[in-house]
Amino acid sequence: MRIDVWSDVVCPWCYIGKRRLEQALTESGDQAEVVWHSFQLDPSSTNDDARDLATRLGEKYGRGREWGLQANAHVTEIASELGLDYHLEDAKSANTVDAHRLLHLARELAEAGEVPAETQGRLKERLLKAYFSDGLPVGDHATLTELATEVGLPAERVREVLAGTTYTEDVAADQQQALAYGANGVPFFVIDEKYGVSGAQPVEVFQEALRRANADRKPVTLITSASTAAQDDPTCGPDGCAI
Repeated sequence: MRIDVWSDVVCPWCYIGKRRLEQALTESGDQAEVVWHSFQLDPSSTNDDARDLATRLGEKYGRGREWGLQANAHVTEIASELGLDYHLEDAKSANTVDAHRLLHLARELAEAGEVPAETQGRLKERLLKAYFSDGLPVGDHATLTELATEVGLPAERVREVLAGTTYTEDVAADQQQALAYGANGVPFFVIDEKYGVSGAQPVEVFQEALRRANADRKPVTLITSASTAAQDDPTCGPDGCAI
């Protein structure tokens, strides 16, 4: 089973959605390859905005800082139910394009066998924790280098990517693919390229999506002649035909 996920590393519901998906997979016993795709909630964000998150949210939606504080408290409470320790009062403004570019690097190196297959997932988790729990600036190159090497990416490759524009087009392509799927926001999950889950839905929703995906993947019931002997199996396989 393959699960493609579009999310941003500064999206509070994306971290919650990640945990709920993981819980659903654990409870179902399903094994899945999870691929993380880029989606920037606000490509115009900067790394040097000194306003706190509550102020930024309140001004963005025209509802004031107090509303931003209430919104942060609400999502923090939900996150805590999943074992996530949000400290949104410490969250630093960040443009996340470079974090997403490093996630693409992690995926490419994993596919090439240069790092373990789970490296992209480990980097995604570390970036989310860095922003939501540790108050680290996930748009800062020094911070990104430290986080990426911490999960096993080679420092030289990380610095090389951050110094240039590699994977910038891949980040944009991910965003366009999400829109093509009809995603109005993130997180957005696609299971086996067939079943979509929009938002950090309850665990039960993910479990239902997994059940449907598994049902589609069940082997067909074979119907054959009772008189056909095993040695006369009229099929051709990778090693040829039994004739």
